[in-house]
Amino acid sequence: MKVDLGDLNAFVVVARARSFRDGARLSGRGASSLSDAVRRLEEQLGVRLLNRTTRSVVPTEAGEGLLARLGPALSEMEAALDVVNGFRGKPAGTLRLNVPVSASRLVLPAILPPFLAAYPDIRVEVISEDSFVDVLEAGCDAGIRYDERLEQDMVAVPIGPRVQRFATAASPAYLARHGRPEHPRELLQHACLRGRFSSGAMTPWEFERDGERVRVDPTGPLIVGLGGGADLAVDVALAGTGIVSLFEDWLRPYLESGALEPVLEPWWQSFSGPFLYYPGRRLVPAPLRAFIDFIKQAPDGATPESPSPKAP
Repeated sequence: MKVDLGDLNAFVVVARARSFRDGARLSGRGASSLSDAVRRLEEQLGVRLLNRTTRSVVPTEAGEGLLARLGPALSEMEAALDVVNGFRGKPAGTLRLNVPVSASRLVLPAILPPFLAAYPDIRVEVISEDSFVDVLEAGCDAGIRYDERLEQDMVAVPIGPRVQRFATAASPAYLARHGRPEHPRELLQHACLRGRFSSGAMTPWEFERDGERVRVDPTGPLIVGLGGGADLAVDVALAGTGIVSLFEDWLRPYLESGALEPVLEPWWQSFSGPFLYYPGRRLVPAPLRAFIDFIKQAPDGATPESPSPKAP
């Protein structure tokens, strides 16, 4: 059976976006054009691939099966075609990154401006979320994650600061009313502002000092979604409601201004910095290769100097 690749690509775009309108926005094609393409594909295959309602578009069982096999195949085809980029004076195209919200806030701002200045023909699309996804199935070229969440078949390249810490902090007003904890277990008697992963899990707060490790599961008046809700937790801590735990770099402006004060600083736990990861079994697209080469020039997570654009 001979199927039009454009129709297959239209199906993948709509199935991933769960919407013809959003698929049109992401792909640059018209919603009606995508609808026509998916209809042609369904007629040719003789099976419904998408269930459509006025509010949503959801793949059928057949559609889910096709998407699972087709998404990686189309990504591999795009990468193969991208080899042509190597014959250009400088790489061009779109680099799609799937990253946690912390990386979009704390890592990429120092890297993307000089990278985009060095490679003006590359466009970077960043998808920020804190659930672990298959980058190929998500239509991305690479992702940023921490080492404990990396899959074994991925190639990992250090990006950003190589050592980070989790910090706990509270406003001066809160500490004046409730006192300052001297040991992590004392947090069980304090109002703590917690975060929950999209999976529903809430991880304990971990501390370490002189070889002693302590894990506590404190309670408090607020639970936010990790990533997007972190700023709300900070605002609530600034208002004097409780103790917040977050990346030290995230809290640093408030600590330096005195709006928040460090809590249990000798116990703050260090951990290794994030990695850019991508599948090792596929061809590396030229925009991703340029990005990898760019971040490798940065020693210890420093911002790279803008290099002269070159082909990978």
